[in-house]
Amino acid sequence: MRYISRYILEDLKKKMVFVGGPRQVGKTTLAKTILNTDYPDGRYMNWDYDDDRQDIIQKKWSNSDSLLVFDELHKFPRWKRWIKGIYDVSHDTHSFLVTGSARLDTYRRGGDSLMGRYHYWRLHPFTLDEIPEGISPQDAFDRLMTVGGFPEPFLEGDERSARRWRRERFDRVLREDVRDLESVRNIQLLSLFLDLLRRRVGGLVTISNFANDIQVAPQTAKAWLEVLEKMYLIFIVRPYTKSLPRAVLKPPKVYFFDNVDVLGDEGARFENLVATSLIKRLHFLEDRDGFGYELRYIRDKEGREVDFAVLKEGKLEELIEVKFSEEDISKSLSYYSERLKPKKSTQITANLKRPFDKDGIRVTDPISYFNNFFQ
Repeated sequence: MRYISRYILEDLKKKMVFVGGPRQVGKTTLAKTILNTDYPDGRYMNWDYDDDRQDIIQKKWSNSDSLLVFDELHKFPRWKRWIKGIYDVSHDTHSFLVTGSARLDTYRRGGDSLMGRYHYWRLHPFTLDEIPEGISPQDAFDRLMTVGGFPEPFLEGDERSARRWRRERFDRVLREDVRDLESVRNIQLLSLFLDLLRRRVGGLVTISNFANDIQVAPQTAKAWLEVLEKMYLIFIVRPYTKSLPRAVLKPPKVYFFDNVDVLGDEGARFENLVATSLIKRLHFLEDRDGFGYELRYIRDKEGREVDFAVLKEGKLEELIEVKFSEEDISKSLSYYSERLKPKKSTQITANLKRPFDKDGIRVTDPISYFNNFFQ
């Protein structure tokens, strides 16, 4: 069972449950596991299968199906109105689990006809705080750095197979999911744009420069960035400032849900590993507890930079600096820890002999920092 399984089971007793997340992150496996273990008389239907699609459109299922699972339902153009009607009529008879490989919560920003009828959960790849049984923490770290945290390559642990899997996944996301859900005309240029992002992990992303590199309008590049975020290929980390308009105008950073999508050195890949683990933790806390969490970075005009700032309801909770091998405490982390006074300040170092504390800053390794969070 995955780390959100027991919470989904609790929520299914009260409302519909939506599960979003990247393609091939394990949403279908999770849904079928819930069916087999807790709702053996339920029904699974996938929009991508012709027979299931017809049954969905025609509303063909049994009254005895205690749980109805609709996989990839967001590809149905009128899915929100459709599921609202089904739920309002039959929520006393059925429980509902809806999964999708694009963001199912994007319409929250506008009018939401489903408000109050569902709980939303985001499923992430494996990380150091969710390690399958039989894999040691050190082995898990090595796999995350070499084959990534998506279930199939992570569990197999073979780099050649992981490269083939990743190429096929990219192709399907760009040529199928994007084509089905977004009006992107030039997939080849979008692929080039994606490769540029893969080489800039951890660095500032200036959209106008990227647009100039591939000869498209800045508005097009900005729209592509939003598409890739909606498809759960990337997530965006914006700067932390006390003035939100300034934060929006400053360049963001981009990280990948699949750690091995990073085309850079070990330091960039390790920073991405920490970023994916942090965003997974914050999404979980937000989905479970209802508080608003944000992952930001800090950088000033003098070039002092801290990799990550964790915010809860707009208030600074923790500053986190990431180092691959250097044990000396970052001067920027010390500077901002003194001035901003967060609840915690942490430096996560990949190659660290032993954790230590100094001047209110915890220096630790990734295994110790992320260990057992979901247990």
